[in-house]
Amino acid sequence: KMPLIDDELDELKRCCENQIPDSKVVAAVPAMVRVEITKTTFKKIVCCLMFPNDYPNKHILIELKSKTLSDKLLSGLTKVCEDEAKKYLGRPQILKVLKLVAKFIEDNPLCSCSEEISTLRSMLGSEDTLKLSQKTSTINLTITKNKYLLKTKITIPENYPHDRVEIKTSDCNFPRVFKVWFIENSKELARRCVEAPKKPKPNAPKFEVKPSLLPAVRFLIENVQRYPEEKCQICKQTLFPEDPEKVIHNEKAAAHVERVYCGHAYHHDCLILYMKTPPFQNGKNCPACGNRIYHEKWKVTPELAEARWATEQAKLRELGDVVEFIRDCTL
Repeated sequence: KMPLIDDELDELKRCCENQIPDSKVVAAVPAMVRVEITKTTFKKIVCCLMFPNDYPNKHILIELKSKTLSDKLLSGLTKVCEDEAKKYLGRPQILKVLKLVAKFIEDNPLCSCSEEISTLRSMLGSEDTLKLSQKTSTINLTITKNKYLLKTKITIPENYPHDRVEIKTSDCNFPRVFKVWFIENSKELARRCVEAPKKPKPNAPKFEVKPSLLPAVRFLIENVQRYPEEKCQICKQTLFPEDPEKVIHNEKAAAHVERVYCGHAYHHDCLILYMKTPPFQNGKNCPACGNRIYHEKWKVTPELAEARWATEQAKLRELGDVVEFIRDCTL
């Protein structure tokens, strides 16, 4: 048996790195074979192989290791490799197993984010769908809530997670401002995972790249599921109509939905009325969370808002005096 093993080890040393792209033979001795297969720094698997006593009449013993890929994925791949080795009982098995591992990494670019994909699946509702395309390294996601939907195509780059995911919308029946907010914020979350801040905070820890798929897509899922049932913080009515066909896109319309920086939302006229009504001291706070209300359409200081309100009240009093005078004259 030893001559057979020695011959297989010699063949491995001669052929492995030529026949299997991105492979490196670290050790090839009768006690253990260790080969690293590295597609990218994140898609790297260390294959540890040991000869059982009855080799090759028994399949070679396989242990797959990775600092980045999930244990669940490695466990499943190990089982597939064992089944592959069993096809070659009585013959050399090492190169067959290594070629299968290399082919798996090549054909499954989404393996670099398998754990994130599992987490995202657990967040989906009963009507949501998440479809993978290993061929194009993309994820097609549809999030649905009360007839409102967002369809996106997420592309996982070759050098993920060092490069951020790319997110594009294919369909959305929310108001335009919400559609833009959904996508642009998810893109920004993805960017922050891979790009260091230009002005880091004092004593901030050294920036490290993080996977961007989960934070970016979790934002989409949570907010698409949230807003169709969100109520106006002033009138307490549901913000969006039941029928998405009746959604209001005119940003100046009374029932247009305005989202402020804290995340809560208001009907347009409800927000304007609230912002123009006392008290004004220290600015206006969100009734839901107590945070200061910031909105790009409302950049008036508390002092100016109070002055405007006082002017309006004075005009109303003057108008009331005129109406009362006219009424008295007609009696």
